[in-house]
Amino acid sequence: MLLAIDIGNTNITLGLVDGGSIVATRRAGTHRAATVDELELLLDGLLSLDGRSLDGVNSAALVSVVPSQTAMVEAVADRRGIPILVAAPGTIPIAIRVDRPGEVGPDRIVNALAAQRLYSCPAVVVDMGTATTYDCVGPDGAFLGGAIAPGMKLGLEALAANTARLPRIELRTPDRAIGRDTVSAMQSGTVFGYQAAVTGLLARIRRELAEQTGTSLDRVRGILTGGLSIEPWARDVEGVETIDPDLTLKGLAILYAEVAGGEPVDGSR
Repeated sequence: MLLAIDIGNTNITLGLVDGGSIVATRRAGTHRAATVDELELLLDGLLSLDGRSLDGVNSAALVSVVPSQTAMVEAVADRRGIPILVAAPGTIPIAIRVDRPGEVGPDRIVNALAAQRLYSCPAVVVDMGTATTYDCVGPDGAFLGGAIAPGMKLGLEALAANTARLPRIELRTPDRAIGRDTVSAMQSGTVFGYQAAVTGLLARIRRELAEQTGTSLDRVRGILTGGLSIEPWARDVEGVETIDPDLTLKGLAILYAEVAGGEPVDGSR
């Protein structure tokens, strides 16, 4: 049993991989002040929701953008005697063709690896989380760069925190773009504005990637992932062929299989 762990700035996402397939996923908030003991209880508690526990985990693969959490997960793995592979530019078997490869977030490279192994390339992976990242994967599977923008919820929090009269609101898709009150106006600007921003930037990046790689535009696949990719409005983002909320977890499973000799990954789930 492989435990894939994706630690972002907002959420920790777990995926249990058995027989090459993800059999369960769980998510909790990222608490940077948590102790190793608290993190161990959290991981074990999330697994228990599916009738599992850390005692049944044979190995782990981790990608993290929060260094303090990385160290704590490694401490939990060491305490439990679980071999763990930490994704980093030097451990992920793809070429990274940017000016400073060591500065690229490991989650972005894991996404590129998953896109190349599971889907056709060239491709642009849009990971919609705390930040929205756009990761370009060349025809040969190399990571070629991309873009980073504020995420939708981050923008909504900034509105509430930095204005005197705009409240914190429930994030949902309004019925129309023209809001009739403050709440619906904020929902429209946040949801429809973010949707339009993703559509527009994805279109530009797909065009540039097609030109850079000498590929026809219709061959550049758009892939959505991340927590917001499951929202209904995500299906209306133009230029997207694939929505795979578990892409990063699959990438971790692929990484472990290729580097540490685990079971090949079935990307169908």
